[in-house]
Amino acid sequence: MRGLDSNGVTIALVAIVAISLLQGMRRGAKGSAKQLVVFLAGAAMTLVSVAAAAWAATAASPRFQAWLEARAWVRPATDSSAVTQFAYTLFAGLRDLPLFRFAVLFLIAYLVLRTALGAIGSLIVRVGAVPFGLVPGGGPISRTFGGLIGAALGGGRAILLTAVLFAYCALSPQSAFADYIQQSALYREAASQIIKPAAGTLLAEQLPVFATSMQSEMDKLWQKRYDIIDADMPADIVTAAQKVAADDKSDEAKARALYQWVGSRIAYDNDKVDAYEQHGEWREQSPEDTYKTHKGVCIDYARLYAAMGRSVGLDVRVVTGQGYDGRGGYGPHAWNEVYLSERQAWVPLDSTWAKSGDWFDPPRFEDTHIRKA
Repeated sequence: MRGLDSNGVTIALVAIVAISLLQGMRRGAKGSAKQLVVFLAGAAMTLVSVAAAAWAATAASPRFQAWLEARAWVRPATDSSAVTQFAYTLFAGLRDLPLFRFAVLFLIAYLVLRTALGAIGSLIVRVGAVPFGLVPGGGPISRTFGGLIGAALGGGRAILLTAVLFAYCALSPQSAFADYIQQSALYREAASQIIKPAAGTLLAEQLPVFATSMQSEMDKLWQKRYDIIDADMPADIVTAAQKVAADDKSDEAKARALYQWVGSRIAYDNDKVDAYEQHGEWREQSPEDTYKTHKGVCIDYARLYAAMGRSVGLDVRVVTGQGYDGRGGYGPHAWNEVYLSERQAWVPLDSTWAKSGDWFDPPRFEDTHIRKA
């Protein structure tokens, strides 16, 4: 006969039920009943709040986006404070990123609903525990009832843990911990008999898709950090950008003039790359450093271009991802996207590669550049 399953997940699930049973016996029927009703009421209130918050966020999202677009908040000037730049970045993220907007609205709605339903939950707890008041407060009968109620409560807690582990396995199926979880026979049984039938495709299929999409939007929002970090531009960079684009009227002409200037004036810093690859030493530098030294790597090119572009009224963003290395592979890379009002479109450009050809919105740009988000 096979020995007991020594998997840590199995032990944790069994321990949850066992400890709850012992606690139930110690509390007796009255105390255990109250705990069970609190647990069930809390779970019910959470489910109701989640469902209502999801509905409210879905309904409010397009209206909120329209309201934000109507504000027509233009990008702050380069000498604006970090607080103003942060506020604009948050504003732009809520306006442009649907899942991020939904997540913020959902969180607000959930907190409001959960707080409002708290009073109802307290009433349910008081009313629901009344029938158990008929059971004697002590003695073997009370302890027996308490143990049974405690075991049921432990089962509910174990199911919740199983659901959490199931969601983790759906999100990270290739991880070592997911493989370890799957080795638990008790987890596999609970997941197949309870979680899968109850959740349907929500956890196994839809959750990973939503998480991937949400991560993509968070990456885009994270890339906007350069809007804040590089907001306060020195006067010499602003003056240089304005001089470079002085004779240009359209957004595209300004964007291309700056692309040519950055691409031709900045030299690629191979020593910086070697220091990082061989010694793990990363030399962080600002657009001002890049402008003064005329040296940098791809992220430095991109940050300088973005800073100069904003100095002449262009909407520019820094993009990170993978760039073709010329040897059949890809490596970490950074470039820019600039919004051209005459086209009403974002177009890509890579000033780091400007000396090797025309990388201002060339055909099939995406064949050599894979954006992270």
